[in-house]
Amino acid sequence: DSSFLHFHESDCDIGGSSSCESVLSLNTEKILSQAKLLAEQKRFPFATDNDNTNEELAIAYVLIGNGLYDEAIRHFSTMLQEEPELVSAIYGRGIAYGKKGLHDMKNAELALFELSRVISLEPDHPEVFEQRAEILSPLGRISEALSDLTKAIQLQPSARLYRHRGTLYFISEDYATAHEDFQHSLELNKNQPIAMLYKGLTFFHRGLLKEAIESFKEALKQKADFIDAYKSLGQAYRELGNFDAATENFQKALLLNQNHVQTLQLKGMMLYHHGSLDEALKNFKRCLQLEPYNEVCQYMKGLSHVAMGQFYEGIKAQTKVMLNDPLPGQKASPEYLKVKYLREYSRYLHAHLDTPLTEYNTDADLPGNFKDHWAKNLPFLIENYEEQPGLQPHIKDVLFQNFESYKPDVQELICVADHLGSMMQYETPGFLPNKRIHRAMGLATLEVMQAVQRTWANSKVRMNGKTRLMQWRDMFDIAVKWRRIADPDQPVLWLDQMPARSLSRGFNNHINLIRGQVINMRYLEYFEKILHFIKDRILVYHGANNPKGLLEVREALEKVHKVEDLLPIMKFNSKTRDGFTVNTKVPSLKDQGKEYDGFTITITGDKVGNILFSVETQTTEERTQLYHAEIDALYKDLTAKGKILILSAELGEVDAVCNLILSLVYYFYNLMPLSRGSSVIAYSVIMGALMASGKEVSGKIPKGKLVDFEAMTAPGSEAFSKIARSWMNLKSISPSYKSLPSVSETFPTLRTMIEVLNTDSSHCLKKTIVVV
Repeated sequence: DSSFLHFHESDCDIGGSSSCESVLSLNTEKILSQAKLLAEQKRFPFATDNDNTNEELAIAYVLIGNGLYDEAIRHFSTMLQEEPELVSAIYGRGIAYGKKGLHDMKNAELALFELSRVISLEPDHPEVFEQRAEILSPLGRISEALSDLTKAIQLQPSARLYRHRGTLYFISEDYATAHEDFQHSLELNKNQPIAMLYKGLTFFHRGLLKEAIESFKEALKQKADFIDAYKSLGQAYRELGNFDAATENFQKALLLNQNHVQTLQLKGMMLYHHGSLDEALKNFKRCLQLEPYNEVCQYMKGLSHVAMGQFYEGIKAQTKVMLNDPLPGQKASPEYLKVKYLREYSRYLHAHLDTPLTEYNTDADLPGNFKDHWAKNLPFLIENYEEQPGLQPHIKDVLFQNFESYKPDVQELICVADHLGSMMQYETPGFLPNKRIHRAMGLATLEVMQAVQRTWANSKVRMNGKTRLMQWRDMFDIAVKWRRIADPDQPVLWLDQMPARSLSRGFNNHINLIRGQVINMRYLEYFEKILHFIKDRILVYHGANNPKGLLEVREALEKVHKVEDLLPIMKFNSKTRDGFTVNTKVPSLKDQGKEYDGFTITITGDKVGNILFSVETQTTEERTQLYHAEIDALYKDLTAKGKILILSAELGEVDAVCNLILSLVYYFYNLMPLSRGSSVIAYSVIMGALMASGKEVSGKIPKGKLVDFEAMTAPGSEAFSKIARSWMNLKSISPSYKSLPSVSETFPTLRTMIEVLNTDSSHCLKKTIVVV
């Protein structure tokens, strides 16, 4: 589909080698007859009015078509000695240099030199600009290639030129402009599956998943066996969180080509994040048979093994990724950056497989700098780091436990946990249901319930090697423990347990809502709420600092309907020329009238109109202490009220306890004290503590709602409690929960935790859960 003529490539493509010369002598007759035909029909660029010249030119073009580039160059050069400005020969020689291979810079420079000469002699031929762009783009000179294609389009627009330029805009991550070009291309020729696929990808990369899906389906109407379209469709459904539709499309791609490595890799990743580790492993192993050096599949294979408790195989795979050092000047892959942390953590987990969980504390055991670097995703360059000891042969891998091998009451416990975990699922694009996380967090909920009940009955708990009355952090630590082991890839760490140096600088939990043209679908529901808040803050700011301009600002703000519209308003004030930051405020319950910093909203824009719209929480020591004081006071109150509640179940008390639990978690969400997983950890604590008070959450989280963002954007704890209760649909707890076995005694070690997360509980669906 290139602008240059298509010839049948011969097997000979090494110009000048002896085998090629023999091909040449054998095929002289064939070459001459092809050239004669070409010359008669003038089917080559810049043909002349002279038949003899045309025949000579045609011979050289046929040589190019047969892969004999050096011979073609010699032939064109001979002609150019006689006629230095013979455009067709200059053009042909440029093409031949380009075809020889751009890996040699000399060929690229010569090709560009010849094509530029043609343009100076014949400036009105679009194909020369396109040909030059084809040489510039692989050299990374994208902006020059773009201006050549733009010139070609001005001279003679075509579907191919628009598609070619769209592809370059796409590579440059300018998805909106790329989309326009693919659209123009399809208007000129609608039957172009590749342009349709790329049009879909411009939507996909901007977070517009539903539009992307439509385009991928359209591409498949045009080309029913289009593997890349099935793969992209699978990926779009996966991003939407639609597991079944994603699986179906990945399967269709693999039916067309069972060795399609990219699809195997993407399908494996999706299965891992769906909690189907066994199935995921099959895909990674198949991927590695086909591509033994595929770092993603190798890393994920190691991760899947470790998550399932198969440490020997897991660490073997991780070590292979570690040996794959990037070349000097080459960027290290994300897998290479993460793998050393995973290997160290895997060794730590293996060494603790059979130690009672109550006797050690991961946050205290792992070295401070290791935790800090891991949570920040930094390269593994840690001074004086002492590696975790290697695997000890007497500690065996985790073996698979059959669901039937558990006692009936434990089977009941697992089924109840699966049900509770599914109540925490976000019904929002971008959140794939993960049944492993569901089970882990369901068990966490039950363990929190049991621990809180014991505390209210004045019993002590054993945590981190000490027996004492439970503190609020212990309650969250139960959920942290389960969330950690459900996916060992993610560092779930308490930020205030990081080294002092890291805390004094502030530790940021950062989320991009819009970056350039990429919209984060997960948070779409909150854009308007945050925008409303920003507008209020701008008015407050101008009211205090620019009272004269307030009216103008107010009028301008009335026209703002989306975040992008704020960019011109930033120019009203020299301080906010490049953008601005706004802090949310969190009112104190302990000291009325006092406010703490919530999260920071940042909006910046560049000349092209690309914006960065992000939110982050800054965990500094001072901010942490303020929030801790708030949570301490609420927990003290909660424990006192909980003790009364256990003695007399009066309705007013239940209500007060419920509000205290939700208020306490409101501050936890705004503090964001963990490096990962804060959201589901806090929700399992809400559910478990409510169950301890005799109330069960029976309502699902509404579509589009994220509990952490509800807390972060609520004006105060009461507002958050009100909104959370509106969907929780609290009911009196079923008495059958009382008879469930103790979670901490049933699963006292990491080994027993991994076993229960691995076990298949499809039987739960057949048994109806007794909890009503």
